[in-house]
Amino acid sequence: MELLKAIDVIINNILNSLGAFAPILACVLILIESILPILPLAVFITVNFYYFGTIPGFLISWLLTCIGCYISFKLCRTKLKKHFDKMLDKSEHKKLNKLMKSLNNLRLEQLTIVIAIPFTPAFLVNIAAGLSSMNEKRFMTAIIIGKIFLVYFWGFIGTSLLESLKDPSILIKIGIIILLAFVISKIINKKFRLE
Repeated sequence: MELLKAIDVIINNILNSLGAFAPILACVLILIESILPILPLAVFITVNFYYFGTIPGFLISWLLTCIGCYISFKLCRTKLKKHFDKMLDKSEHKKLNKLMKSLNNLRLEQLTIVIAIPFTPAFLVNIAAGLSSMNEKRFMTAIIIGKIFLVYFWGFIGTSLLESLKDPSILIKIGIIILLAFVISKIINKKFRLE
């Protein structure tokens, strides 16, 4: 608990010492975070909200995280999927095969909810979707909708998971965000027939 607080303070001190370069660095790191899971996305989104203001910070963070997810997805789809499919053809990978089939069958609403949950590791979703046979249009639609709620959550709620869990109203907001993501993806799915 103390370690997490110390890390948070260190990151904030580093970003504050960078001055005007902090938002530029935050933007670049948002792109990288979608591929490398070791970076704290919440901190970079919060930095963008702080430096650019609420609406520009939201739009910049949302756009960059969507682009980062697409790059990660595309890299896995073009560079790793053939090798992964060959590995899946082997009979000893029955459980993994079953998991990939389940992933392929995820409806748009389900995928959107997974993406909208603030604590879902984006890089895992991107990699799994890239290695699956999931339709690219369905993946990107879910990313575009789901990331709206995720960016909103981190921008307005802040970066501290510990503080968020102490305040029950934040947990209610998470529930509302997930419900909104579900409803919007359901409407879009029905209108554009993405399934």
